[in-house]
Amino acid sequence: MLPQEFLERMQNQLGDEYPAFLQSLERPRAVALRFNPLKGETPNLSFVGERVQWEPMGYYYDPQSRPGLHPYHEAGVYYLQEASAMSAVALLDPQPGERICDLCAAPGGKSTQIAGRMMGEGFLLCNEYSSKRAKILSGNIERMGIANALVTNETPDRLAQRLPGYFDRVLIDAPCSGEGMFRKEEAAVTDWSPETVEMCAQRQAGILDAGAKLVRPGGRLLYSTCTFAPEENEQAVAGFLERNPEFVLENVDAPWFTPAGEGQFRLWPHKLLGEGHFGAVLRRKGEEPTAGEGKVGEKLSKLWTEFAKQLGIQLPEGKAVLFGEHLYWAPADMPDLTGLKVLRPGLELGELKKDRFEPAHALALWLKTCNCTEELESSSKQLQAYLCGNVLPSDKRGWCLVTVDGYTIGWGKGDGRQLKNHYPKGLRHFL
Repeated sequence: MLPQEFLERMQNQLGDEYPAFLQSLERPRAVALRFNPLKGETPNLSFVGERVQWEPMGYYYDPQSRPGLHPYHEAGVYYLQEASAMSAVALLDPQPGERICDLCAAPGGKSTQIAGRMMGEGFLLCNEYSSKRAKILSGNIERMGIANALVTNETPDRLAQRLPGYFDRVLIDAPCSGEGMFRKEEAAVTDWSPETVEMCAQRQAGILDAGAKLVRPGGRLLYSTCTFAPEENEQAVAGFLERNPEFVLENVDAPWFTPAGEGQFRLWPHKLLGEGHFGAVLRRKGEEPTAGEGKVGEKLSKLWTEFAKQLGIQLPEGKAVLFGEHLYWAPADMPDLTGLKVLRPGLELGELKKDRFEPAHALALWLKTCNCTEELESSSKQLQAYLCGNVLPSDKRGWCLVTVDGYTIGWGKGDGRQLKNHYPKGLRHFL
């Protein structure tokens, strides 16, 4: 049962389209996933169907197939993401080599989508204020094999103070009343009230103002929500422009969405296969600065150098960052983040022990191959045994990259007779 006040407002908003809107809420949800271009060739899967129009890597799938249980999900080959949620990044239009910030990033759907468009080039800052949700975000960045992203657990204001005008593009997928998710999440219905809408609108104003400070002159700010409330959408944008006259709305080509004024778009569930969403494209006035050269990478540990040489691993341009005994490879463009809460300062390479190097699971998921691989098939008993944490018979010696149908999924270490399992304990399956 939808709240009566919500229904009355929607009838006023939609007029003649209101019956079609109500009818759409009775339809089964369209579920979608997005393939990860960082993993290489897109697999041909029987449960994947029609492509999502606004996202080249997005596809609808059979809801009975449960792709979250497939080993390809563990390997980061795809991300389960609602189709309309993919619209924000389509409007943001990130490019390889840019500096990009996803300010409200958890659980990571849009961050990993941005990373796929960047193809490992440039600098991506993924921020989440909630520490619990930031850990989930960090896990998804790792699973999708992203090397050029940092995860922070900060307030928008703190980031704005430290990194003013630093980013080419900033995405604000703002916390909202969630009206567009009523069909998907029952909690969104039970938690809704006019007071919630007003509270969200006030919070969104603060996030928008902070996010604006992060955008360089000539840069793009994309504001999105998953709600129908004008107070959180068009009215929020109008208020932002009054407070921030250095920004203007920007017209972009988006024929899949319903225009809601200059540079603003709505996604209606009765007009497409997806849930409710809103997006506004804003540009900061001013000329684009000339891009500077990346910083030269720092020297790496001898233990890592020997390990990488043995397995034939080559890192992209970047620099080494040591957090305790854990070695990370950060984007060359990473700014000074001293004093900020950083959960993941780039790609985790592994742990430096007294006389040896132990590679990180994140490194396995980033790699496409190396000099030593143990190749398993997705339907094999050996793969199930590996995911459960069991040792495997193998003639390999030393560290070995385990793959499923050619996609990397973890590490093992062989002694010539068997492969000791190094799949993370927290991810193991129990049969």
